[in-house]
Amino acid sequence: MASNRHLSRIIAFQTLYEQEFVAKKVPGHETDKQDRLADILDRNYQEFSKALEGREFIDQLVWGIKENGDKIDAIIVPAAPEWPIEQIALIDLIILRLGIFELLFAKEVPPKVAINEAVELAKAFGGPNSSKFVNGVLGTVYRASDVYNPEDDKKRDNKK
Repeated sequence: MASNRHLSRIIAFQTLYEQEFVAKKVPGHETDKQDRLADILDRNYQEFSKALEGREFIDQLVWGIKENGDKIDAIIVPAAPEWPIEQIALIDLIILRLGIFELLFAKEVPPKVAINEAVELAKAFGGPNSSKFVNGVLGTVYRASDVYNPEDDKKRDNKK
């Protein structure tokens, strides 16, 4: 199940990235975002459907991020004050949106898992410093949220 969710996150990431990339780079594609996103999601799901148990988690991520995108971006702004949204690499931005959605909106997985999964995506798809950036922003968001548990920090500090 865990590897299935990891693959689902990759598919959601790739779907959201492709949709945003095309909307920004190809003139005239910003108007049909919703239909295009559904088409991209269908295509990406079909490509990996044999390795997945279902599509519910992918749909939850993709449509949840699209529905809450403005709220999520508003959370990123104070957590990364040195990096305005438009200056964050698109790959890192999509990964941050995924991590924040799982951390604060979906709340299905423990915060540590949501952050770790986002960091792993950043290592796989981002630049050399992406994983550190994603980890730092998500850690800041987590500590400022209502899901924050100071005991998590104590457990981590005791392991050092």
